[in-house]
Amino acid sequence: MKADVQAIGSAQKTTKKRQGHSAQNRFNTKWGLIFLSPWIFGFFVFTLIPIIATLVFSFTNYSPVTPESTVFVGLKNYSDMIADKNVANSFMVTIKYAILALPLSLVFGLLLATIVNSKYLMGKNFFRTIYYMPAMIPVIAAGIIMAGIMNTNTGFINMGLESVGIPGPDWLNSTFWIYPALVLIGLWGLGNLMVTLLAGMQGVAKELYESAEIDGANGYQQYLYITLPLISPVIFYNLTMMIIGAFKYFDLAYVLKNGTGGPAGATNFYNLYLYKNAFQYNLMGFGSAMAWVLFIIVLALTIILFTTSGRWVFYSGGKQ
Repeated sequence: MKADVQAIGSAQKTTKKRQGHSAQNRFNTKWGLIFLSPWIFGFFVFTLIPIIATLVFSFTNYSPVTPESTVFVGLKNYSDMIADKNVANSFMVTIKYAILALPLSLVFGLLLATIVNSKYLMGKNFFRTIYYMPAMIPVIAAGIIMAGIMNTNTGFINMGLESVGIPGPDWLNSTFWIYPALVLIGLWGLGNLMVTLLAGMQGVAKELYESAEIDGANGYQQYLYITLPLISPVIFYNLTMMIIGAFKYFDLAYVLKNGTGGPAGATNFYNLYLYKNAFQYNLMGFGSAMAWVLFIIVLALTIILFTTSGRWVFYSGGKQ
């Protein structure tokens, strides 16, 4: 009888405890949702609804100038994209830039991170700050500054080249040199890439280097077989973001050439041509279709990157 009473009492205590936990969970959930509500509101109003709207617009001839004339046109905007040579040209411009910018940016970012992570470098904090500072400059200001630096006649770069007998190229008005110019400007602002790679390098256990050194591995071998594999998740993250950024490339090309796409269409990037159609020509339906095609392309490339990452991305937990 005494045992039964104790069991009942224990069960009641357990029930009260569970009820207390349940009430606390409901309380935490309520206040969590309250604090998240500004973000939830912003996500629905400024992200989700516009995404859905562009999908709907892509099947119409919607124009913000004459919204009352909007009619359903089916896949016409998508078929017009195939027939529009400017769409294909803008896509090729984006591809050309990406092929040149992505590997150079990644290699240069790794080089910078390696330099400022070196134990032989004096004044590390100073150099880290100096290398990161350009990333803090707004794109518009950076474009104006670099347009002056790369000026054919008065720019510092050409003046420096001519001082050693090398004729300076026409950086911003040549269909060939405009891509190296854009890449150089991009390399100038690689502070974020450098910082993330530096954080990855500093996260590598020093014991691994000490063991490798005992086994006779030199600095190059340690970097190749320890540093790079262990920061491969950081490289993977940055590569993914750089691919997305390359296909979204717009602002600097717009600032440098005032949105004209010059010289001879060499800076008429896909995103710039999308902007022109949607907001200059008021072909919002066509622009929305271009946006969704861009989304599908970037999504496909991201899926491919994630699919192949198991072959080269190493995680310290043992999974690839």
